[in-house]
Amino acid sequence: MRRVNGLATVGRALTCGGAVEKRLAQAALMSTCSSSSSNSHIFSQKLADRLGLSRPSLVRRVAGTMLFSVAASSMAQDALAKEKPRSEKFLPKEVVLYQYEACPFCNKVKAFLDYYSIPYKIVEVNPISKKEIKWSDYKKVPILKVDGEQMVDSSDIIDKLFHRINPDSSIRDGEEKKWREWVDNHLVHVLSPNIYRSTSEALESFDYITTHGNFSFTERLGAKYAGAAAMYFVSKKLKKKHNITDERAALYEAAETWVDALNGRHYLGGSKPNLADLAVFGVLRPIRYLTSGKDMVEHTRIGEWYGRMENAVGESARIKE
Repeated sequence: MRRVNGLATVGRALTCGGAVEKRLAQAALMSTCSSSSSNSHIFSQKLADRLGLSRPSLVRRVAGTMLFSVAASSMAQDALAKEKPRSEKFLPKEVVLYQYEACPFCNKVKAFLDYYSIPYKIVEVNPISKKEIKWSDYKKVPILKVDGEQMVDSSDIIDKLFHRINPDSSIRDGEEKKWREWVDNHLVHVLSPNIYRSTSEALESFDYITTHGNFSFTERLGAKYAGAAAMYFVSKKLKKKHNITDERAALYEAAETWVDALNGRHYLGGSKPNLADLAVFGVLRPIRYLTSGKDMVEHTRIGEWYGRMENAVGESARIKE
């Protein structure tokens, strides 16, 4: 009878939560240490007495089960965010993205394609000659070809793809639309003054650009230093144009503004990322491991959301040739 009553007590504790639940969690954590630990034994014995259980081992088993349930719940949340709805009505045979590797608008499109697991090929456009897009009247990137159909402008591309994946849905969320526009009209303009803020950061950025971009050997040699020097001065003009007085302060403010918009939610979309989440993540992804991106994560609250987004978007859907 004592054991039954004790189990009922544990059941109520697990249901109601609170201090007892925390102690059970502590017991489970301690039980994962060496079985010879006197602290674990003493703690479990005291907790067993308090809950009316006959054996401390029962406490450890129940607490372990509770922790397993918590972990399983967390994994289930991750799995929910990772679900990539696919429409049988949208199964393109070939998707080709014409891009610059470091282009924030191109990375918006890639984040969408990756999240929805749409396989795509990449054509890296040479920013000097642009010979890869001479076939098109549109001379900017990104350009997306879907089974031969040309799509341009990152937001329009994403809208068209979303409607093809979800033919019965419409993008009516005013909040989602507001923050997608904020990405295009504000966030992207904060990035260049930051990644080219100093000569060392400009060189770091161009090292990334020339390493991942489509440059000949000769172009790569000149582009890193000439490009870094040019963009260092261009960034100062952009800083003035967009009324930025302190580059890092503007970046940190943008990151904090986004976190405030989440209002405690995992994503702006709730349990799953929406198009605004994907847009913010996409434009930040190229800078994440540059000095500016590292500073942003270190000095703002955006890191936790960014980590969830990395997990939700998952592996690249790019087809490597």
